Order: sequence, then structure tokens, then C-alpha cells
Amino acid sequence: MPEGPEIRRVADRLGKVLVGAPLTQVWFAFPELESMAGRLTRSRVIGVDCWGKALLITFADGHVLYSHNQLYGVWRVHRSDRSPTTGRVLRARLAAKGHTASLYSASDISLWTPETLRQQPFLARLGPDLLTHDVSTEDIVARLSEPRFAGRGLGGLLLDQGFYAGIGNYLRSEILFYAGLAPRQRPKELSDAQRSRLADCMLATIHQAYREAGVTNRPTWRKRLQQAGKCRAQWRFAVFNRDNQPCHACGTLVLRETIASRRFYRCPECQLDQERV
Repeated sequence: MPEGPEIRRVADRLGKVLVGAPLTQVWFAFPELESMAGRLTRSRVIGVDCWGKALLITFADGHVLYSHNQLYGVWRVHRSDRSPTTGRVLRARLAAKGHTASLYSASDISLWTPETLRQQPFLARLGPDLLTHDVSTEDIVARLSEPRFAGRGLGGLLLDQGFYAGIGNYLRSEILFYAGLAPRQRPKELSDAQRSRLADCMLATIHQAYREAGVTNRPTWRKRLQQAGKCRAQWRFAVFNRDNQPCHACGTLVLRETIASRRFYRCPECQLDQERV
């Protein structure tokens, strides 16, 4: 399942094709949207952003196209004269500059304005996006101290898109490892230094995953594995999906647990469980 960095990269790819160029086609499979296709074709795309797992395409005429891939949807960018070979169902298509952005299999598509966008039911539940909304370390520290978040275990809190949007399962394991925190610890139990470190690690890890196409392992650690001929899946992460393998930092075997009904990975030495303290 793609997380915030992967969705941000999709938004970037669509933006390179669509932003600022005259549109040659706008097409929707849904009748309630198709009536707007002609008007949008005469407009221009002025921005492509993401918010959590939602993609937002903003037009110069004041409309915003919201789409959410859910489980099966996918955006494909391709040459306009070469449609992808796929068994997926085409839902939307925007063409410009000889290239086309095609949305397949998604069913959650709608048009909004910047003023009404917050009324979209999915977006209304989201916190700020860590990659889109210029979130700072200070912003995160302040949010960790809010009563609605301060008493919750970090393992569940980081998956809550109402806290911050964009963190999924691999990112939460990596973030808490780099922060040296266990999943059952709560923000209100942390020192000021620990909260600041957690905030720094949230930003650093998600931005690294964005820059490096999902890679969150430290360069020195992954280089050893690459030189040993290991495949990408074996050097991509610091702890995620590495149960029963030695921690890169201390050599202790990485544990796999179930936290908030999802698999979670941690080093029991670097991330000492609060119950053992």
C-alpha cells in the first residue's frame, strides 16, 4: 500500500505533464463529472498536490479535482498516442503536451473549489500533510502536546491520519526506530528532548522516503548490504520487514509485533519497551 511519499511522487509526475500546458482532453467516466469536461478542457491545470492518499488537481477556473485511489486505483502517465495495456477500468483522463494522465479503477472522484474542499468527507478527517503543508518541528511538538493526542500510544498515533497525513506502516516503524522510542510510549510521557527528536525524525524520515523512492535506511548501513549483493528489499529499510535480523545500530535481533492491528518492527535494545523500564 503506497504511503505519503509515494503519493507525493505521483503528484509530481502528473504535475510535470499537466501544469501550465493547454489541455487537449478532459474526460470522465462518471456522468456527473463529464458535464464539466468541456469547461475544464478550456482551462489549465495550475497545481497538482496530495493530501494523505488523496490527489488534488487544481484548475485555473477555480475547480479542484479530488481523487482517492483506495485499494485498486492508479494514475498512469503515458504518451497520448500509446495507452497502457491494462485490464483496469479507465475512470478519468487529462491530456496535455502530447502526454496523458489516466486514472484507472478508482471510484472516489469529485470536483470541489478551494473554499469547499475541506467539506470533502475524507479530507475533513485529515491532519496536515507532512510533505505538502510546510509542517515544522515546532508544529509537530505542539500537536503532540494536544490532549487528543498526548495520551495515545505512539504506535497507533502515527497511523492516525487525523494526527498527520502521510505516515503509513513502514514509516511508523522507521520513525520510531530512529527516534529511539517504543510503540507503547505516549507523548505525555516523553521529555521535551524526546518529543523534539520524534518530530525531527518524522520529518527527516518521510522526506528521505520521498527523495529516495521509499528508501529509509541510512546510507552507510545499506551500502554494506549493497556491496554484499543484497537485493533492494533487503537494504531498503532500517527495521521494517527485518524481523530476526540484526539491528544495524547494535546487533540485537529485530522484533516483529502487532501494534494497532498492523505489523510493527523494532529493535528491543534501541527502543526499550516502557514496560521494562
